[in-house]
Amino acid sequence: MLLIIEGGNRLRKPTKGTVMHSYPGMVALVTAYNEGKQNIMAAGWHSYISIDPPIYGVAIGKERYTYGLVNESGSFSINFLPYEKAASIQGTGNISGIAHDKFDSLGLLYEKGITIQAPILVDAYVAYECKVIDRNTYGDHDWFVGEITQFYRDDTKFLDNGLPNLEEIDIPLYLGRSSYSRIDNKSEVETFSKK
Repeated sequence: MLLIIEGGNRLRKPTKGTVMHSYPGMVALVTAYNEGKQNIMAAGWHSYISIDPPIYGVAIGKERYTYGLVNESGSFSINFLPYEKAASIQGTGNISGIAHDKFDSLGLLYEKGITIQAPILVDAYVAYECKVIDRNTYGDHDWFVGEITQFYRDDTKFLDNGLPNLEEIDIPLYLGRSSYSRIDNKSEVETFSKK
């Protein structure tokens, strides 16, 4: 039996303002390269879209320097760094890619991709090379959809079942307002059985 309380949750109330609640979450570092120019940016809005074929999407504002590089090259890479690199993750959003080489400024080492020219971060424990197959505008961001053409994974950071090995890696979670937390071997993990 469902009990309906008039007025609903006493602490929650209607509001006229936008309520952003997409965090805490993982931040992807998006890299792009076009005609001798490259950049890196932090993206909080990103997602796997399909496993077969492997497709990944990321939201990029049109005012971002990376936007033009991705739009013109038709490719981007997605990189995930460990918690120890949280200052670098944050730094990619605080430094202008037009005025500075963010890779050099933040000490981020990289290699060129195999199927695209976008940089792949050396410290990434997971990375994807993506070729753009679609782009749509939604409000103040464009959603770039890319088919993953190359995967990278540091197998030492994962268990045999595919889950992160929290004895080997601390995963950063962005809380918002330039604040980070971590999932590590002290985090409480509960596994539920399938029925």
